[in-house]
Amino acid sequence: MGSNRSIRNQFLTQLIIASSILLIVFSTMLYAFIKQSIYDELSQQLVKEARYIVQTFPDYEEGEKIDAKNLKTALQITARVIPAPHRFYSSMEWRERKENGKYFIDLIYPYNFKAQTYLLITKEITNVRKMLARILRSIVIINLISVVLIVLYAFGLSAMLLMPITRLTKKLSSLNENFLTTIDTKTLPEEFVMLGESINRLINRIQTFVKYQKELFIGAAHELKTPLNVMKLKNDVTLIKRREPEKYIEALELSNKTILEMSQMISSILEIGRQEGAHFELPQTVDIIDFIRRKGEDFILLASTENRKLELDLQPDRLIGCIQTTLLTQILQNFLQNAIKFTPKGKKILLRTRLLEEHKILLEVIDEGPGIDESIDLFAPFKRVGNAPGAGLGLFLAKSAADAMGAKISLKNRTDGKSGTVARLVFTTTPQCELPPR
Repeated sequence: MGSNRSIRNQFLTQLIIASSILLIVFSTMLYAFIKQSIYDELSQQLVKEARYIVQTFPDYEEGEKIDAKNLKTALQITARVIPAPHRFYSSMEWRERKENGKYFIDLIYPYNFKAQTYLLITKEITNVRKMLARILRSIVIINLISVVLIVLYAFGLSAMLLMPITRLTKKLSSLNENFLTTIDTKTLPEEFVMLGESINRLINRIQTFVKYQKELFIGAAHELKTPLNVMKLKNDVTLIKRREPEKYIEALELSNKTILEMSQMISSILEIGRQEGAHFELPQTVDIIDFIRRKGEDFILLASTENRKLELDLQPDRLIGCIQTTLLTQILQNFLQNAIKFTPKGKKILLRTRLLEEHKILLEVIDEGPGIDESIDLFAPFKRVGNAPGAGLGLFLAKSAADAMGAKISLKNRTDGKSGTVARLVFTTTPQCELPPR
C-alpha cells in the first residue's frame, strides 16, 4: 500500500516503463530499417542484372540456363528462362523460400512477351539471414543493457528531483509549536520557491496564532481571576460584622456588576471560538463595494444617535469578487465601533475604499479621536486604550479574521496634521464579472 502511494516509486515505474517502450519501439524500427535496406540493396542489384540480361541476351529459349560468365556482375546467382507461371504480366514478382536448410530469394522478371517467358533469377541469402539474426541478437543484448542503465538513471534522476521535496518534508516534520522556523527559499529550486514562500506564510500565521492563543489564555485567566478576588474580598469584608441593609445591597450590586462584566468577557471569548468556524466559510461572489456600502449605511444611524457623523467615500462604484463575507463583516464592524467609541461628539468618521491594483482593495476607517500609542500591540488579546469599556478582544478578533482572509490589517495615527486613527485593511479578491449598469 505504501509503495503504491510513493511518489518516487510511481515516478520510477512510469519512467522505466516509458523509457523501455521507447527503446523497444526504436530498436524495432532500427532493425526493420536495416533489414529493409539490405533487401532493397539486394533487390536493386538483381533487377539491374535482370535488365542487363533482357537487353543483352534476348534470344534464350524456355528452360535454358544462362551462363554465369555472361552476367554483368559476379553476384553468385543463377538465371534461367521459364514459362509464364500464370497469365503473362509485364511486371516482376519476388518470393523468398527455404530449401535444404538454406534461404533463397527469387526474382521473376518478364523476358519475352511473344513467347510469354520469364527470367528466373535466384540468389542464396542464407548469409544475409544469418547476419540479420546476429544484428537482432546484438540489438536485444544492447536493449537489456540499456534497460539496466535506464533503471540506474531513473533511480538517480528521481533522487535528484525529489531531493527538494525530501528536504521540505524533513524540515516540516521537525516543526512543532515550540520550534517554528521559516524555510530558506534561496536554497530551493525555482519551481519550489512559491511552495516555500507559502509554507513560510503559513508558519508565520501559526507563530502569530500560537502567540496570541497563549496570551489569550493567560489574559483570560488574569482578567477573570482579578474581579473574582475583588468580589470575594468585598464579600468577606461585608460579612465580618453585621451591617445596615443598605451595605449588603451595595455589596450585592457590586457583585452583580462584576458578574456582568465577566459574563461579557466570557461572551467575547466564546465569540473567538465561533469566529474560527467562520474561517472555513466558503467565499461568496458579491459586489464588494455594495456590500461595504450597505454595512456602512447601517452604522450611519448608530453614529448619528451618538452625535457623530459617518461619511462614505467608496470607489470604484462596483466590483464583483469572491470574499468571506462573515470575516469581512467582523473586521468592518470592529473598525466602525471603535471609531464611534473613541471619536468625540460632533466629530466626523470616514469610511473609504480604493482599488490599489487589480484584485487588491484598500479599506480605511478614519476617525478624529485621540489617536493611539503605536508602540503597543493593540491586536494582542485584552489590550485596551485608555479607560474604554470592553474586554479588549475586538481587535484580536479582527486580526484573526484578517489572517484567515490572507489580508493585511493595521492601525496608525493620522499623518495629515489632525488627531485620530486610521484603521486599514488591504485584501485581495478575484473578480468574476462586472455588474450591468443600473
